[in-house]
Amino acid sequence: MFLLYVDESGDIGLNGSPCDHFCLSGLVVHELRWQQTLDAIIAFRRHLRSEYGLKLREEIHAAHFLHKPRELARIPKSMRLRLLRDVLDFQASLPDVNVINIALDKSVRSPGFDVFDFSWKALVQRFHNTISHLNFPGPANATDMGLLIVDRTDEKKLRAMTRRMRRFNPVPSSYGMGSRNLMINTLVEDPVHRDSLHSYFIQLADVNAYFLFQKLSPCGYVKRKGARNYFDRLGPILCKQASRSDPQGIVRL
Repeated sequence: MFLLYVDESGDIGLNGSPCDHFCLSGLVVHELRWQQTLDAIIAFRRHLRSEYGLKLREEIHAAHFLHKPRELARIPKSMRLRLLRDVLDFQASLPDVNVINIALDKSVRSPGFDVFDFSWKALVQRFHNTISHLNFPGPANATDMGLLIVDRTDEKKLRAMTRRMRRFNPVPSSYGMGSRNLMINTLVEDPVHRDSLHSYFIQLADVNAYFLFQKLSPCGYVKRKGARNYFDRLGPILCKQASRSDPQGIVRL
């Protein structure tokens, strides 16, 4: 079974939103690689403790880390940015993990467009497709399934959406002629919602989603520090099969 840990960056609002993009990033690891990946993450967190003074119990939430650090203000801001860069580099060094990315441009959408539904559908579809075609690194089993583990989001809406996709999931034909009902039959159970404070994996996904967003709409501090393209450091583990039209596999909607 493949586990997909997901976090968001940006917001789903269209009117009055301060940002033009909504991003999702999912870290994928096979159950047979989960323990060794967790062990590597814990060892890395111990390194962050010795290098930067970040406690193992303290959450890495990229946006708050840089802009609303609270007690983490004890670590200089430039060091916090370097720590986040180290998080990206650490992930890029992990064997048998993959990162799926969705980036939706809200600026071209008409009123009433459902940003949440469209983005999450795209993520679930790419997760299903990649499992079905045995394109994830690590153990490969023709009968592998997937489990969605997400940070706090609209639980009711996401649950209804994934249940619906198991029965009715029309996908436009690549030849421009109608659509096919490609039911999602690789997803096990409803999405599991976790508080990111208690999941190192979701914290990694948070950093990835943040820097995907910054690649598209960088804030002033990120631009000044030359960190706009930090997302590119994930190159070795990006799921490029998710989008044939983007060199990094980013699904741009």
